[in-house]
Amino acid sequence: MDKKTTIQEIARLRTEKNAVVLAHYYTDSDIQDIADFVGDSLALAQWAAKTDASILVMCGVGFMAETCKILCPQKKVLIPDTEAGCSLADSCQVADLRRFVDEHPGFKVISYVNTTAGVKALSDVVVTSSNARKIVDSYPQDEKLIFGPDRNLGDYINKQTGRQMLLWQGGCHVHSHFSADEILRLRSEHPNAEVLVHPECPTEIQELADRIGSTADLLRYSLSSPSDEFIVGTESGVIHKMRQASPGKQFYPVGDVCGYMRLNTLEKLYQALLTESPEVVVDPELAAKAILPINKMLALS
Repeated sequence: MDKKTTIQEIARLRTEKNAVVLAHYYTDSDIQDIADFVGDSLALAQWAAKTDASILVMCGVGFMAETCKILCPQKKVLIPDTEAGCSLADSCQVADLRRFVDEHPGFKVISYVNTTAGVKALSDVVVTSSNARKIVDSYPQDEKLIFGPDRNLGDYINKQTGRQMLLWQGGCHVHSHFSADEILRLRSEHPNAEVLVHPECPTEIQELADRIGSTADLLRYSLSSPSDEFIVGTESGVIHKMRQASPGKQFYPVGDVCGYMRLNTLEKLYQALLTESPEVVVDPELAAKAILPINKMLALS
């Protein structure tokens, strides 16, 4: 089918099956344009928790679909491509984290949402980049904390709060490979541009930023700032929404896209709705443990 027909068929199937399409800011613009809701990890989790749809199609990566299923066990959760993984989630395996926790008795575990259900089940609370500082601040200053898996986000929160959380040494392959030299080059070409950076970026990237924040925060900032030009140091899919929100402004990406997110396509979305597969399944016993830190995050958010 051509693109127009595919979009029409997606709309028809959504209505017939009482399905909704959730998409992350990092997905392709075609997916964002037809989604029922586009957001960052926190917003997607909040939206999944309250929707009355029968079927949720998560156009994002695996851990996001898992989170939807944990929050909505009675609903059918689909993901257009099961190969849509996450390098950050892969950097923290359950057995490795369990061993690390056992080696540090008395520590509470704060896990970034970019983790598997198994890692969430070992955690006291889950956070996103939008709410990480708020949730960390909810603990006493002398509380012993493990933060994982993103070392850059954890280091950023340590600096913001004056804490010394133990950091799991994981990272996102997209944000970790951004180049300070590329930002300096873009800044020399666009001297009036503000630099917007995600806290998953390394310290040397953060030090060049005019604004450090979550994907949603950077989007809001680009809309409210009087500046007309921005150098964007996060996955460039968000630039689509930035341009829609601020059509008179210019946005310059720092680096590459996330190949995992780009596995979500209109054709795969159509096939997922048509066949109601691939379906995401989470073991009920595991889900019962993993939902506790997720619910704690939602309550604190």
